[in-house]
Amino acid sequence: MNPKKNKDSEILPTKHKNTANYSYLCQSKITYLLRKHLKFETEMKVLKFGGTSVGSAQRMKDVAKLIADGEQKIVVLSAMSGTTNTLVEISDYLYKKNPEGANEIINRLESKYKQHIDELYTTEEYKQKTLDFVKSVFDYIRSFTKDIFTLFEEKVILAQGEIISTNMVTNYLCEQGIKTYLIPALEFMRTDKNSEPDLNYIREKLNVQLEAHPGQEIYITQGFICRNAYGEIDNLQRGGSDYTASLIGAAINASEIQIWTDIDGMHDNDPRVVDKTSPVRQLHFEEAAELAYFGAKILHPTCVQPAKYANIPVRLLNTMGPTAPGTLISNDTEKGKIKAVAAKDNITAIKIKSSRMLLAYGFLRKVFEIFESYQTSIDMICTSEVGVSMSIDNTKHLNEIVNDLKKYGTVTVDHDMCIVCVVGDLEWENVGFEAKVINALRNIPIRMISFGGSNYNISFLIRECDKKKALQSLSDMLFNGKDKL
Repeated sequence: MNPKKNKDSEILPTKHKNTANYSYLCQSKITYLLRKHLKFETEMKVLKFGGTSVGSAQRMKDVAKLIADGEQKIVVLSAMSGTTNTLVEISDYLYKKNPEGANEIINRLESKYKQHIDELYTTEEYKQKTLDFVKSVFDYIRSFTKDIFTLFEEKVILAQGEIISTNMVTNYLCEQGIKTYLIPALEFMRTDKNSEPDLNYIREKLNVQLEAHPGQEIYITQGFICRNAYGEIDNLQRGGSDYTASLIGAAINASEIQIWTDIDGMHDNDPRVVDKTSPVRQLHFEEAAELAYFGAKILHPTCVQPAKYANIPVRLLNTMGPTAPGTLISNDTEKGKIKAVAAKDNITAIKIKSSRMLLAYGFLRKVFEIFESYQTSIDMICTSEVGVSMSIDNTKHLNEIVNDLKKYGTVTVDHDMCIVCVVGDLEWENVGFEAKVINALRNIPIRMISFGGSNYNISFLIRECDKKKALQSLSDMLFNGKDKL
């Protein structure tokens, strides 16, 4: 058969075969073919609910109403809000060899869960079933108070929050007569020796689970937790449960990934600082990543990468207002629009000035190697013929970095700075866009400007004390004024 005439072969565009996305696109194609030939009846959606969305018995009931709509789906749940922090506190007591302190916190947390269980279930069967399970989990946590405690044991303890919440919701759905199956994340979610998700393993093991338990309306699983390459309990760290949902969505070629939180999508500015913000209805993946990196806490900047490469849209929705349209993130760009503004605090600016830099190759390499040696990432960078300015958000090794930089020039440091990032269709051909942004900041002292590194953002380094004024001025000019783009 001529592959050019094979309909399935056209799923993977030829123009992408030499890009970094190639492996992800291949995996997406393989998943599509598997689904086609295994005759999956529908393309499932993946829904993720955060800790506040399952933070009480009533919230769990609300989530159950949202997901029990007759459509087949995979639901990823976080631990109940506050649980992970409490488990961290228990671990801290155990690190300090204080089992009495740990047991006191364990007992308090278990009592809280007993109350949630009493409020959640109406039948003695499911109430007792869940009580027995939760008791076994807390007895397991107590077992760690008797032995040596390391990072491995801490990760095991931290995994229990998601394990409890998923069991509680699964049992509640079953009590309501909804066909529900719990797929333990530890059965399919794994990282490789580089602590990166093992995509082939995830896809293979997850599809085995789905095929082994057909006919369910809802498949529940845990976010955040996984196993590492050695089979030990671990976690995904960055992005947590959002990352889990994105990985699952890519693994099954989901029709959509929904991330449910307690806010109706990404806003066009920080609602904690600025008046009259509005949800942004559509974002490109790169725009969302820029906003997340520079301060939008609703999403981790890297957690939707698997969805981006598999070309699966991600929708941000509000559990407290489920009818709101939220924000749709995809690979589509709305041309000619500035979408949103975000700000990142606690930034430090470092400037190194050296006449020896003039026409000297290798200078920047030496500078960057210093930051690399102290594992400190750079947010912004601006250069001139005799100097280079950089910003960092991690000052753990600031003194050592400054001392090493002094070998190559005069170093100055500015503290208490803030990066303001404006995101949208900022292709350089769009005449006047950057001028309009700069005009909004005409009364704000600007330390650095970064433009051209991305087609989606322009960033400014200003003093933290000017942040509120800057953000409000940008909102007034870009979103609330007569000259709105």
